[in-house]
Amino acid sequence: MTRFTVNNQPVEYKLDPQTPLLWALRDASNLTGTKYGCGTGDCGACTVDVDGSARLACREPIGGLEGTFITTIEGLSSDRSHPVQEALIAGNVPQCGYCIPGVVMAASVLLRTNRNPSEDDIKAAIPNICRCGIYPRLLDAIELAARIARGEAP
Repeated sequence: MTRFTVNNQPVEYKLDPQTPLLWALRDASNLTGTKYGCGTGDCGACTVDVDGSARLACREPIGGLEGTFITTIEGLSSDRSHPVQEALIAGNVPQCGYCIPGVVMAASVLLRTNRNPSEDDIKAAIPNICRCGIYPRLLDAIELAARIARGEAP
């Protein structure tokens, strides 16, 4: 059994310790906001917050997460009031939406650790692949999210 906290709720998984976190979240906890994209850790669709760092859920065996605190897109904000979510909506960034949960989670971790990221900081922290090509609007939206988080924008 593996025990950790997901979205402020203690969970205990009776799964093989080598089970990727992605599948524990999606299949055992019905938290389907975390997406399966590639399964190799290249696309970022499965990004979640593990103890304050952006991690790829497809590459994290649950056995190594004992005692950690994990936040998924469902636990970030139930009403889309997180600054990153607000900024992406304001900038009309999402298209198909598949990559957005992973992007939001990576950006939320970035803004928690860097309240005034440069364009290079944003590009380094959010290597997520988007097939729709939202990148220019995404950069603008994350800059807006940083301003919102700092109280400089509505």
